[in-house]
Amino acid sequence: MRLPFCTDVSCRKNCCGNDPYDKDTNMAGIAGEGCPILVPEGGKKPLADIEKSIVKTFKKTIWTNFTRAIQDYNLIEEGDRIAVAVSGGKDSLLMAKLFQEIKRHRKMNFELEFIAMDPGYHPQIRELLVENCGHLGIPIQIYESKIFKVIDDRAQDYPCYLCAKMRRGSLYNRAQELGCNKLALGHHFNDVIETTMLNVLYAGNFKTMLPKLKSVNFDNMELIRPMFYIKEDAILEFTEFCGIAPLNCACMVAAKKTGSKRREIKAMIKELMKSYDRVDHSIFMAASNVNLDAIIGWQKDGAHHSYLEQYGAFREDEHSDISG
Repeated sequence: MRLPFCTDVSCRKNCCGNDPYDKDTNMAGIAGEGCPILVPEGGKKPLADIEKSIVKTFKKTIWTNFTRAIQDYNLIEEGDRIAVAVSGGKDSLLMAKLFQEIKRHRKMNFELEFIAMDPGYHPQIRELLVENCGHLGIPIQIYESKIFKVIDDRAQDYPCYLCAKMRRGSLYNRAQELGCNKLALGHHFNDVIETTMLNVLYAGNFKTMLPKLKSVNFDNMELIRPMFYIKEDAILEFTEFCGIAPLNCACMVAAKKTGSKRREIKAMIKELMKSYDRVDHSIFMAASNVNLDAIIGWQKDGAHHSYLEQYGAFREDEHSDISG
């Protein structure tokens, strides 16, 4: 992918000199100054070719994994009204097209609402979102939340946690207003394994992303992640094929590439895969193969439990590590 221009501050000083953002606009600081836009080589493919590729060119790497996750975890049910969250990035654009495709197959009756939250984007970022969704035939409903302004006032130095929490809550609220019972987010396979390793290495616990969960704060609402099995490399290949320039980043943290533990984990997994190319699958499957008989402690419904509670039932030869 090539970068047609860069709106990063240092890049404007040292290379292309383009400044598509007007500094006089009253934008929140967290909105940042943009970042390189990922533009695949060649022009945009016609919509018909893009939609055909999902079930042909990308059947094995994308479509099959999408439908398998839906089937394995019962993510779509008869009568569902699903709010598909479209941020404008590569993941959510693909997810929107996958939902449209599976609805065309009409194996069950369900409705879709495509929602896009504008937390305080620069106008050019919003224009790119509208342009891409227009080309892809995604009927998005954009609403404003002004979350960036709130973050500026309350948590400018460490914005990510509060921003993510507020964005999730805003999407839930909008989905509920539209009569939806489910909110679909575009987290994929790599997001899952990176989250697992972040928790192990930096939080000292074993937790992962779940393919679906019930909302705590919004009655009768459920969050689903139908791209649970889809790898990021496949999403990048699809984006390249389509010729679409997705939103690469739209906030100060992403644009300036401030310290990110997730980026460190991504790089670590990539390095480990050089010596064992199925490391990613092992991490993913670890969350499905937890042996409670070989765990020192665990939490359930907010209560902590110790293996000592059942110590009398343990036998040494049954719980050896893989090295013997």
